[in-house]
Amino acid sequence: MPTTNQSWDPDGYARNARFVSDLGAAVVELLAPRAGERILDLGCGDGALTKKLVELGCDVVGVDASAPQVEAARRLGLDARVADGERLAFDAEFDAVFSNAAIHWMKPADDVIAGVWRALKPGGRFVAEFGGHGCVATIERALIDALRRRGINGDALNPWYFPTVEDYSARLARRGFAVRYIALIPRPTPLPTAINGWLDTFAQSFMAPLPDDNRAGFIDEVREAIRPDLCDGDGKWFADYVRLRFAADKPRD
Repeated sequence: MPTTNQSWDPDGYARNARFVSDLGAAVVELLAPRAGERILDLGCGDGALTKKLVELGCDVVGVDASAPQVEAARRLGLDARVADGERLAFDAEFDAVFSNAAIHWMKPADDVIAGVWRALKPGGRFVAEFGGHGCVATIERALIDALRRRGINGDALNPWYFPTVEDYSARLARRGFAVRYIALIPRPTPLPTAINGWLDTFAQSFMAPLPDDNRAGFIDEVREAIRPDLCDGDGKWFADYVRLRFAADKPRD
């Protein structure tokens, strides 16, 4: 999941964001993997969902731009490789390309789609879920506003691509995919370690220009800005997720 100022710590990810893979069951169901299929897991992270596909009898290759995450996946016994999702080098090798919570980190969307197309065999399928239009909009706005108050252009630092159904459908169709299913799914998501852990894990790009000793204050400011919308009366925090889930097929001819 490449972005200039984002890094991934497998332990921190497991602590603050295990819900990402835990909530991936619906997109695995849409994939409908069959034993013996060769599947590419694009943005595999620490391999939690990759392992589930392997346990279903699939031959799975996981790729991720984060070397620490790939190493964590390899410790599970998986075939995981460091690779840039925007520059996939596979050629007609896979029955399916699967991705969960990764493509919104890959801003050159057409490059990703083109690489997936090349990686698939004729008749293969591309099934994924990632952040869609409106995803974490409250958090994103608070981050950008807090940076603007410091004279920093937060939009220029934003690592995320959250497309509409219309945008992504059109991109898939232009490449030649037949879109079988696509939908935006609002999914407010409880956070296991409150909002600070989420910001530490996912919002590093926004904090890159800040001196280290200013980051805690910045996070506190963002937290208080979003508290009225994303923290309930019991002190439980939620993230305002919206997911784009789709299945698209590469024609056989």
